Amino acid sequence: MTEAADVSHDTAQRPVLVVDFGAQYAQLIARRVREAGVFSELIPHTATAEEIAAHDPVAIILSGGPSSVYEPGAPSLDPKVFELGVPTLGICYGFQVMAQALGGEVANTGLREYGATDAALVGDGGVLLGGQPADQNVWMSHGDQVAKAPEGFQVLASTAATPVAAFGNAEKCFYGVQWHPEVKHSDYGQKVIENFLHKAVGLPADWNAGNVIAEQVERIRQQIGSARVISALSGGVDSAVSTALVHKAVGDQLTAVFVDHGLLRKGEREQVEKDYVESTGVRLITVEAEDVFLGHLAGVTDPEEKRKIIGREFIRAFEKVQKDLIAEAKAEGEPIKFLVQGTLYPDVVESGGGAGTANIKSHHNVGGLPEDLDFELVEPLRTLFKDEVRAIGRELGIPEAIVGRQPFPGPGLGIRIIGEVTRERLDILREADAIAREELTKAGLDGEIWQCPVVLLADVRSVGVQGDGRTYGHPVVLRPVSSEDAMTADWTRLPYDVLSKISNRITNEVREINRVVLDVTSKPPGTIEWE
Repeated sequence: MTEAADVSHDTAQRPVLVVDFGAQYAQLIARRVREAGVFSELIPHTATAEEIAAHDPVAIILSGGPSSVYEPGAPSLDPKVFELGVPTLGICYGFQVMAQALGGEVANTGLREYGATDAALVGDGGVLLGGQPADQNVWMSHGDQVAKAPEGFQVLASTAATPVAAFGNAEKCFYGVQWHPEVKHSDYGQKVIENFLHKAVGLPADWNAGNVIAEQVERIRQQIGSARVISALSGGVDSAVSTALVHKAVGDQLTAVFVDHGLLRKGEREQVEKDYVESTGVRLITVEAEDVFLGHLAGVTDPEEKRKIIGREFIRAFEKVQKDLIAEAKAEGEPIKFLVQGTLYPDVVESGGGAGTANIKSHHNVGGLPEDLDFELVEPLRTLFKDEVRAIGRELGIPEAIVGRQPFPGPGLGIRIIGEVTRERLDILREADAIAREELTKAGLDGEIWQCPVVLLADVRSVGVQGDGRTYGHPVVLRPVSSEDAMTADWTRLPYDVLSKISNRITNEVREINRVVLDVTSKPPGTIEWE
């Protein structure tokens, strides 16, 4: 085995940068790095070597992508990146980018590999593949291949169709694999990533919930100082954990604000006002805003417009509380300028704030914020995925009933009604949603699904029969999904008897609904929420 590269680092400040070439799995690579105990961030392939160096990365990973490196206009990388002296791992397309930039050859040989493929180590596999079986199953997705490794590189693995399936240059700490180690279909994929990080680069596995808490508490204190701050508390996991982190950092300087916008699930307000306050001791102010939100949503059917209206009215509600608190404290001319939000990394990515990503939909707390925002945001979870947030919540002692609950979008039921949002439609959906959640809990399935949105197709009617009479009611859609981080998802195969109970109860107990359907679409192509 080759000795690890000598890299001095501070994992709290220096990330592993994942360079995104438009890969479906770029975010997944970043997650796998974090699972290995090392902090990671995404960056677009258009970043210059100077911009990448400004991040002071401990390592770089080049993602896969859908293009061919030799095609005109194909995503490329500033070649000076390879002169920075930063350890680098190329994956699939990134493997080919590295090979081409360093003098190797990439060609279309007509031999394609998709899906499960047998790979064989060459020699002991070097530091990257060492300690793994000589023959292993990997997940391929490529039509081009590295025909010749760059000078100074050792071939580490091959397949029947790809003689150069992995290579490495131990002296420069440059490595690459043609397959996708980030997906679970590659049997030893995580081991490849861990070998690169821990053995080749020499990084410790020291990025964990405890360290994140300590780091964020210090950052929050530096940002807020002695000022007062309000927190947007919805009762969901993200806002609960972000509020608890800020409370740990600044204590009574924090006031939590719960906006009852009328778009909540059944029993949600009571849970927030009782369970969370009792467990944390945070001061809570509840704002009655149902009439305001529904007034602005009247007649609106476009989902992007809904999200932006909801985001705007949230801020307006917080601004009112801000003024009331200033008056209460008699601190005229001294505004409460900080607002805590539970923004997560997937929110940022899907709202177009990620590494070269398109704006899939504006999250109310990112792309949906008004331009005249009169707050400085405090977002301690902005670089984290959902499972990381749950781990931090448990470390902070937040009750499992809150930390383990299914994700619920900030815009609430407003984006689970396809069509105009009205009080009547909200009441219908609220009852159907409560039934679905109750039956899933009774069946012990809460831990097996990521979430199960219930969607009301308000502008659709279907003919039914109940009590020998004709009905013309609404259909609702059950959308049970399994996911690790909400970036990708698959529909959850719920037991038929559970689906039957949910359907029977909804159609029997909610008279306006006469049909229940099941959404079996993965993400991509669909998103988890319908709007």
